Amino acid sequence: MNRHDDFRPTAGRENLRLRAGLLRRTREFFDRHGFLEVETPILSADTVVDRHLDPFQLEVSDPSGGLQRPRWLQTSPEFAMKRLLAAGFEAIYQITRVFRQGEQGPLHNPEFTMVEWYRAHDGLDEGMQLTGDLCDALLQRGQAERLTYAEAFRQYVGLDPHTAETGELLSAVHGHGIVAPESLSPEDRDGWLDLLLVERVQPNLGRTRPVILYDYPASQAALARIRPDDPPVAERFELYVSGVELANGFHELLDPEELLQRNAAANARRRADGKPPLPEQSRLIAAMRSGLPAAVGVALGFDRLVMLSAGAKSLAEVMAFPFDRA
Repeated sequence: MNRHDDFRPTAGRENLRLRAGLLRRTREFFDRHGFLEVETPILSADTVVDRHLDPFQLEVSDPSGGLQRPRWLQTSPEFAMKRLLAAGFEAIYQITRVFRQGEQGPLHNPEFTMVEWYRAHDGLDEGMQLTGDLCDALLQRGQAERLTYAEAFRQYVGLDPHTAETGELLSAVHGHGIVAPESLSPEDRDGWLDLLLVERVQPNLGRTRPVILYDYPASQAALARIRPDDPPVAERFELYVSGVELANGFHELLDPEELLQRNAAANARRRADGKPPLPEQSRLIAAMRSGLPAAVGVALGFDRLVMLSAGAKSLAEVMAFPFDRA
């Protein structure tokens, strides 16, 4: 296609019709389960602090004449939705646009559609069950199989990810013929685990029916609570279909002081990676101090779900205008 035709959508009419139908069915699913659809700001003074997530920053003039503060295009509506939980809402969901820098390829676009939901008083089991039910309702590939992170590594890598030394992880990478990026430090244990997950574990997940991987290493908790097993594990799970990660869920952290510590640790890693730090204080901290109920929250990449439903190979086939046509 020449440059004079680049106004055209990359997705065909049938895939966009399929997308609209899946949006409608998603809303019907949450309506049947008693969830309230909400909207929260896309542009905010707060943002998720994560080593690997890079938000777009905008300088916005303060209409009240106060000090100018940076605003962030949200990488997830997580902070604002948890503020609603703290204000008394119990079952909420949102279908929204989110933004992440540096993410572009067949399975990534800097602007994409996320379905995110929270239900108060759920535990890990209820959260995984609801996620599996939604996947079955939309993709109709059967109930999800559950597999612990440790079981998956033992099956596809041949080691215990919770107890293996970093040297053992490096040996496994080389033994499986995986080419490691030069930027990956020999001391970055979680980086080597992630590499093995992406190269050896993930391609095998969800091939016959969806798989929910759960009980991640405590060092990869993000905003999930940590269960004091031996060794401790993060009450976090991910949904995989046909080797593609579709959703990420947490039994949510409730301790604001722990969140501040994790924010500081994430910023330390960002600085070490040559990235700017992100704001460690937020209105979510205040909401948690006021009392955040126990809950499970899940974020699902809707464009990937449409891609799998359509049998497509890239997000561009199910998005009208991906980043290079925006």
